[in-house]
Amino acid sequence: MSYGQQPGGPGYPPQYQPPQPMSPEDQRLWATLTHIGGIFFNFIAPLVAYLVLRDRGQFVREHTRVALNFHITMAIAYFVGTLTSWLGIGLLILLATGVLSVVFGIMAAVAANQGRFYKYPLAIEFIKQ
Repeated sequence: MSYGQQPGGPGYPPQYQPPQPMSPEDQRLWATLTHIGGIFFNFIAPLVAYLVLRDRGQFVREHTRVALNFHITMAIAYFVGTLTSWLGIGLLILLATGVLSVVFGIMAAVAANQGRFYKYPLAIEFIKQ
């Protein structure tokens, strides 16, 4: 067998197996965990989930993408709030950002768990499809 005829398919190393699609239940679970992870770890959890799971199903891909966009937006808001905290307004920005992250993250997690798509309000679309 030549290199291109291995189990991973043409052009892949022999030990590589292409990602297999997940079941709908698994996609819902991972989408839900991505939104919850965003609440606790900001954009890190959605970034890891997007990079690892984006080829495993359309549902989980869309949820990890919107979660990543929202939490990158919230990270920018946290940064602006921190920079302007000495003015007093920054403390309000930090408080509002924290509340929005939790509330919208929970709403998105519930939608994902029910098998529905969710679009975060206030999110900047950094990652498109």
